[in-house]
Amino acid sequence: MTDHINLIKLCVGTETPDDLARFQTQRRKQLPDTLPRHVTRMWPKRAEELVNGGSLYWVFKGVCLARQRVIRLDEVTGQDGIVRCGIVLDPEIIRTNPMPRRAFQGWRYLTPADAPADLSKRAQSEDPLPASLNAALAEIGVL
Repeated sequence: MTDHINLIKLCVGTETPDDLARFQTQRRKQLPDTLPRHVTRMWPKRAEELVNGGSLYWVFKGVCLARQRVIRLDEVTGQDGIVRCGIVLDPEIIRTNPMPRRAFQGWRYLTPADAPADLSKRAQSEDPLPASLNAALAEIGVL
């Protein structure tokens, strides 16, 4: 049994894991440690479990398709003076088996048992299906 927990979050502003990778690569150039991060208002109450091997799972158009390992949590003070949580991520975006997820706000905890498995090496080398097709297939239980 592992002592970690994951987060799951809607990926807003990008439509595919490749779009997310391009966005993060561009943004990382502006950061001192060049590690991607997602800044959120709330600090995870289960922070210790999250940084103990957890990942942030990304949902694109209703389907979870990728994850990134959480490296650490940093305090980030915005221009408004409010302290937020910077979830610092491993730059590697790992594709997962598609898993449908209904819309939600913010992030949610995701246990390792409920998390989608990583795609096999063979599946990773194949061209990905369009997000809309992934969503439709996952919705009817084919994926």
